[in-house]
Amino acid sequence: MALHLSGLAHEDVELVRIETKALTLVIKGKPYHEQYRSLHQYRQMDIHEFMEFSVNGEDIEEVSVFDIEQQKLVECSQHRPIFFENGVYQVIVSPKTDGLFTFYHEHPLLRKAINRVQIGSHYVLMGNLQFRNEVGLSTFEIRNGNRTILEVTLEIFPTKLNYKEDYQKLLQEVSDEIYNLAFHFIKKTYQRAKAKLDGTPSRSEFFRLMEAHFHDFLQAINQIERQPHHQLVTTHVNVRGDQLGRLDQKGRQYLRKRPQLFCEVTNGIVIHHRSIMPIAGLKMKKELTYDTLENRFVKWMMIRLIHKLTDLFEKVQSKNKRYEAEPDPDLLEKIANMKKELEKKTKNRFWQPIGKLDRSVMSLVLQMAPGYRDAFQIYLIVTRGLALQGKLYQMSVKDVATLYEYWTFLKLGQILGKKYKLVSQDIIQVNRTGLFVNLEKNRSATRVYEHPHTGEKIVLTYQKYEGKLPTIPQIPDTMLAIEKKGKDYTYNYIFDAKYRIDFAVEGSSYHRNYQLPGPMEEDINTMHRYRDSLVVRHNGPYERAAFGAYVLFPWYDEDGYEEHKLYKSINEVNIGGLPFLPNATRLVEQLIERLIEKSPEELQKEGILPRGTIEEWQSSLDEKVIVGMVPYEQNYHAHLQHRFYHIPVKRLKKGWQEAKYIALYPKKGAAPINGVTCYGKIVDVKFVKRFGIHELPKNSSEEYVKFEIESWHFLKNIVRPVGYGISVYTLTTLNTLKEAKELPELFMKSKEEITLWRMLRRLSDRIRFDLDDRYLDKASKIEAYRIKDIVIKLADHQLVITKGDEIKTLPMDDLLKQPSMVFKEILRVMG
Repeated sequence: MALHLSGLAHEDVELVRIETKALTLVIKGKPYHEQYRSLHQYRQMDIHEFMEFSVNGEDIEEVSVFDIEQQKLVECSQHRPIFFENGVYQVIVSPKTDGLFTFYHEHPLLRKAINRVQIGSHYVLMGNLQFRNEVGLSTFEIRNGNRTILEVTLEIFPTKLNYKEDYQKLLQEVSDEIYNLAFHFIKKTYQRAKAKLDGTPSRSEFFRLMEAHFHDFLQAINQIERQPHHQLVTTHVNVRGDQLGRLDQKGRQYLRKRPQLFCEVTNGIVIHHRSIMPIAGLKMKKELTYDTLENRFVKWMMIRLIHKLTDLFEKVQSKNKRYEAEPDPDLLEKIANMKKELEKKTKNRFWQPIGKLDRSVMSLVLQMAPGYRDAFQIYLIVTRGLALQGKLYQMSVKDVATLYEYWTFLKLGQILGKKYKLVSQDIIQVNRTGLFVNLEKNRSATRVYEHPHTGEKIVLTYQKYEGKLPTIPQIPDTMLAIEKKGKDYTYNYIFDAKYRIDFAVEGSSYHRNYQLPGPMEEDINTMHRYRDSLVVRHNGPYERAAFGAYVLFPWYDEDGYEEHKLYKSINEVNIGGLPFLPNATRLVEQLIERLIEKSPEELQKEGILPRGTIEEWQSSLDEKVIVGMVPYEQNYHAHLQHRFYHIPVKRLKKGWQEAKYIALYPKKGAAPINGVTCYGKIVDVKFVKRFGIHELPKNSSEEYVKFEIESWHFLKNIVRPVGYGISVYTLTTLNTLKEAKELPELFMKSKEEITLWRMLRRLSDRIRFDLDDRYLDKASKIEAYRIKDIVIKLADHQLVITKGDEIKTLPMDDLLKQPSMVFKEILRVMG
C-alpha cells in the first residue's frame, strides 16, 4: 500500500494495518511525540528502545506496522516506539463478513470511545483512543457476538521519561517504599506483574489474581468433588442382644454399667454358675464420611473468597467521583459471576453437609493430593501480593503524573536519609479502604530527620495543608522545614512535582526566552504564588514563612540545564526549576545539602524582602547595648526598683551615645545569680552630680550620666561570667545579648568573630573563649575559640583550625564569602 509522506510532520499516518478474513483494522496517528518537531527529527534521534506489539486472533492474513527508519508500513517485527502518552490514535474497523462486531477494552472510557457508524447498508467501528498520562501495555479486542476474533496489544511510551530506565526504576522505588502504592484498579494501560511470597493484596491485586486463576480454582474444586478425601469413622448404635457380635471397649463398658440388661437363657454366657445374655447393647459400626478437616478447609477457602468478592463488588458499585463517574457494568458482572459460581459450589449436595473449620490444618493431603494441592496454591496466590515486572498478571498502575508526585516525596526522603538521622518512624500514612492504596490526602505524611552534628531538626512533609492564611488555603506537594539553632522558627522550602516540561521547540516563545528545555512558565508562577501566600503572624504583621519554592520536573540533562535561566534564578530569588529523575538527582541533592548546612544568617540574606525592610532589619541588628557592672546588692535593687542606671562621665568611652539599651551585670554577691540578668530600653539620658542621684544617696560632686529606663526585661538565659568579668561597662548588640550564654560572647566586635561564633553555636552550646584580659572592657581581642577538642584562631587575616597535630588554615574572607564551606571544613576536622 502506498503511503503519502507530504506534510508528514503535521498529519496522521497509518501506524497499524491488520487484515483478517473477517475484518480490516487500521490505527492512525502521529508516530512521534511532542518532544520532536517532526518525524524527521525523531528519526535522527539515537533511540535504542523497542516497543512490544502483538496480534492474536482467527484467520489473520497480514499485520503491518509503521517503521520509523523506512517511513512506511512494513511487516510486523521489532519496531521503535510509535505510541505515546497524551497521543490521540484513531481506530477504524471495517467488517468483511456479516456479524455483530463490537470493540472491547476493560476500561469503560476506551470501550465507549469506539462506536458503530452506519455507512449506507454497511457499518464500521470508529473512534479515538487517548491514553493521557498512562504508560505501559494496553490490550483491546474485536468481538463477533460473544466470541473474540482479534486481540491487539500496544505499548504506550512516556514522553517525558526514559521508559526502560527512568520509568521502570520510578515504579520500582515507589512500590518498594510502600508496597502496592504504585498499583491502581483498572486503567487504560497495565504493567506485567508476578506473585509475591508475602504481603496482603489490595483490592486491585485481588481482582487481577482472581481473574487470572478463577477458572483453575473451579477446576481444582471439581477434581476434589470427583475424588474427595474421606475417612472411615466408628459409630455405635443401639441393637437387640441377638444382633450383637464382637464388642469393642465402648460396647463392653456400656454393658458393665447396666447389669439390668442381662437375663438368664439356656445357652448363654456362664458367669457365677448363671447362664446369661444381654437383651440390648451398643454395636460398633464403620461409616464413610467426607466431613474431614481437609474438606472443611477447602469450604472455608471458598467462603473467604466469596466475602472478599462481596467486598470488592460493593466498592466498585459505590460511586467514586474522583476516579470513575459511574460503576462499570461489565466489571460488576465479572465479579458477580465469580461470586455466584462459588456460592453455587458451597450449596451443592457435596459441600453443604461439610462443617465449619474450627482448628488449623497441617495435612499432606492439602500439599500433595490432586485438586487439594491446586486449590490451596491458588488460594495462597490470590491472598498474597504482586510484584511488578513479572510475566503473569496484567496489573494497572497509577498514571505517571501521580506516580511522579509520590516518587518525588519518597526520593527526597531517601536523599535526606543518606546524611541525616531519621527520628520519626511513623513516616507514611496510606489509605487502604478503597480499591487501591493511596498516600493519605487528609493526613500529612511527615518524615523528621536530625542533623548528626548540630542536632537541628529537618522535617519533610507531603501535602501539608496550610489553611490559616489571610487569602486562600494552600497545599504544596512537599515542604522542607529546616530548624536552625538560636531561631524559634523554621526555614521553609517548597518542592512541587510537576510532570510537565516545555521542550523549547525551535521557533516557540519558550525557545526564544530560554533556548533549553525546562519547567513550564505557569508552574514557576505557581511557585511565586506559594511563596507569597504562605505567611505567618507572630505578635505583629504577617511575614513570609516560605524562603524558597522549586519546581521538580522530569528531565535528564542536568549538566546542560545548569545554563538555564530558571536554574540560575534559584541563586538570585530562590525560585526556579530543578530536573529530577531516578538517574538525575545531583542538582536537587546539592541544593538540599546547601540549605541544611547554611547558617541562618545566610538563609536570611537569600530571602526576598519587601522594599524598606532591609534598612529596618539592619538598624535592628545594630542596636547597641551598654552592659553595666553593678557592684552591690543595694545598687541592684535600686536599679530594678527605680528603673535607672548610672556611670561616671570620666569612665565613658567612644560610642556610648549609640546605645539604645542598658543591661545589668551584677557582680558575685550583688544578686542571687552572678551574670547578665536583664535589659531595658533607654528613654532619657541626664548629666548629673553624684549627690543628685537620690535613689542611691552619696555625698559626691563627681559628674555622672544617668540613664532612665522604660522597663526591665529579664533574659531567658542568664549570661554566665565563666571566669571573666566587667570592670565598668562594655558594649554589645541586642541580638548578641539575647543569644549569648557566656560573658565572653558579648565581647565580639567584628563580623568575622560573630559569624564564627554563630557557626560554632550550631555545633555546641559549650564554646570557650580566650581573651587577652579577664575583664571584657579591658580586653582588646579574642585569642582563640575552643569547642570540644578543637582550637580556632583568627590571626593575620587567616582562620587556623587545630585538632591535636592536625592544622587547617583558611583565608579569613571565607567566613563571610563562603561560610558553608568553612562550616563543612570544621565538621571534617571534628570527624
